[in-house]
Amino acid sequence: MRKLPVWYYDEFVQNGTDYTNRDEILGYDQSMDKIRNIGKEMETMLGLIDLRPGEKVLEIGCGTGEFTIELSKHCKGVVALDISSGMVEFARKKAHWARRDNIELVNSGFLTYDPAERKFNVIVTQLVLHHLPDFWKLAALKNISSMLEPEGRFYLRDVIYSSEIYDYDSFFSQTLRNIPHDAGDKMVDDFVHHIKEEFSTFDWVMEGLLEKAGFTIEKAFYEDGFMATYLCRKN
Repeated sequence: MRKLPVWYYDEFVQNGTDYTNRDEILGYDQSMDKIRNIGKEMETMLGLIDLRPGEKVLEIGCGTGEFTIELSKHCKGVVALDISSGMVEFARKKAHWARRDNIELVNSGFLTYDPAERKFNVIVTQLVLHHLPDFWKLAALKNISSMLEPEGRFYLRDVIYSSEIYDYDSFFSQTLRNIPHDAGDKMVDDFVHHIKEEFSTFDWVMEGLLEKAGFTIEKAFYEDGFMATYLCRKN
């Protein structure tokens, strides 16, 4: 793990759901299945990054390892990071159950991971970068660029707000009403907390941050006014 100056942002302080809580970890996959099409997201990711058998992948924010395990089937090896030690241990068990021996799990994040001079062909991260304020998003993206091989690919999917929406009062009220009923009140509370307390940014800001960090955006997809997917290449 990198030793950082005292003024660095502490990415291990969790804002929102407490993933040091065992019950939250055990219920994570079931909760995500209620609001996300994980199979479709995997298909989209694999189609965009065009992963090859001899390549090395870094995943930042692996959660319970669902995507980690799938990625490991298509490449030489995956290093998967998460700031929750509980998530890392659970993902390690899932990888063992799936008999995947080309996965390395590390309790670390965007700012603190030390790659020990390793370079990756592909780096992926989903629904994690919004935990950092915009200044630290740029620091994280520069770290990602430094860990990629020349022409390496970067896949980013996160909550990113559309600059084409002008009435966010109405937009968020309707979005909250559209959350599936079986997702429960907790999912509504989590989304409210995300809007109020976390650091999702606008599409034009994210595009600028990616370019400043040394990436060319090759493909960008925007969904529902608050979700974006980018495939980028290191310049």
